[in-house]
Amino acid sequence: MENQRPLILVSNDDGIMSKGISELIKFIRPLAEVVVMAPDMARSGTACSLTTNEPIHYSLLRKDVGLTVYKCSGTPTDCVKLAFHTVLDRKPDLVIGGINHGDNSSVNVHYSGTMGVVIEGCLKGVPSIGFSLCSHEPDADFEPAGPYVRDIVRLVLEKGLPPLTCLNVNFPDTKELKGVKICRQTQGQWKNEWENFAHRNDTHYYWLTGEFEDTDADNEQTDHWALANGYVAVTPTTVDATAYGLMDELKNWF
Repeated sequence: MENQRPLILVSNDDGIMSKGISELIKFIRPLAEVVVMAPDMARSGTACSLTTNEPIHYSLLRKDVGLTVYKCSGTPTDCVKLAFHTVLDRKPDLVIGGINHGDNSSVNVHYSGTMGVVIEGCLKGVPSIGFSLCSHEPDADFEPAGPYVRDIVRLVLEKGLPPLTCLNVNFPDTKELKGVKICRQTQGQWKNEWENFAHRNDTHYYWLTGEFEDTDADNEQTDHWALANGYVAVTPTTVDATAYGLMDELKNWF
């Protein structure tokens, strides 16, 4: 590896063959040495899950100047852990997940394998960013996001991020982006999450589906509002799950 350049570790949850990760590599490659370790198939919705009941395997797919690409049989979080343990010869300057095919704003941050990549990087003390586009199309157009990806990556490489804090960045699926909005996570929840799917006369089969209920849709401070109005939504996200505001009250309880 070229030690004089920054080092970025990349993974995703859509799999190594997805367009999103290829576009991400294209956007960031001029900025740093890039190492990719991504799942060998799509593993969306895996959050920070780990493979614990069987061994996982990785293999080299490509090695060029400034770019090394591996595929891995594990989850997105497995990929980050294994890359740190095996293929990286130094601590990366940045960990990036994405670019995801689909929205990871609001509560989706808790389900997202893309953000699983980011949270694992963050837990390892590395500035980390998740990028997602609000389109599930395999051939989605990522080009409008390119300048923003490069600018955000450049700024984080330059300025860093606070400990245990990462960025969740979502792009609306539009050719005309209005700029960046710094947002908070939208409040809401998924409803009607299962659709019955009878299989061989057995009615106990269900497909995961759902409708998102946005409980503060008109709040201009939220990531959903930003995306609905053509802005890039940047949500600073902490992985410290402590409810500090409740600590003093709980002390009084006990």
